[in-house]
Amino acid sequence: MNGRLIAIGDIHGCHAEFAELLDRLALAKDDRLILLGDLINRGPDSIKVIDLARATNAVSLLGNHELRLLNYRRTKDRDFLKENDQTTFAQLRAEDWAYLESMLLTYEVAELNTVFVHAGFLPGEPWQKQPASVVTRVQVIDREGWPRKRADYPEGPFWADLWNGPPFVVYGHTPRAEIYRLKWSLGLDTACVMGGHLSAYILPEKRFVQVKARRNYCAT
Repeated sequence: MNGRLIAIGDIHGCHAEFAELLDRLALAKDDRLILLGDLINRGPDSIKVIDLARATNAVSLLGNHELRLLNYRRTKDRDFLKENDQTTFAQLRAEDWAYLESMLLTYEVAELNTVFVHAGFLPGEPWQKQPASVVTRVQVIDREGWPRKRADYPEGPFWADLWNGPPFVVYGHTPRAEIYRLKWSLGLDTACVMGGHLSAYILPEKRFVQVKARRNYCAT
């Protein structure tokens, strides 16, 4: 593998933190940047984040926030929208919609036995066949083995706690105060938009780089 492989957790419109992290990473020509979805919503400027992602030739994965807006644009069903979605929806330009449409569900690096995804996977099922409704949203697993949000099913185990690999999975979506490291997975959403950190994971050296949020932009 030439160059570094660099994954960055959920940015959520935090363009200043994203720009600072990119400066600290000092990307080289052969580096590959992978953004783990939820580039938009909640934070101060989703459009600037998309512009930075485009300028760095990043591989951007589809998050649940992008999927919601794409579904609303396709169906005009307001049930897809949540607070702040409408603000972002009104700002997006034609090239931004094209960028969202181009986002991948997963990104596999076979030589590292690693897969990148926004939220995660259902344990025990082939990861390659799992739909957007699962891989952009799963947090915990209910008693019947279905994916759920942790807010809706707080007693459920995290999917990552049940994931025994291979492959190794690098994901975002579930915000935590610290990077969540397990044998077969790595949770990289450290709640930047909530005043935490924006985190990057660098392969092959398995090193982390973080920047602190300027402030708490969003309470939940």
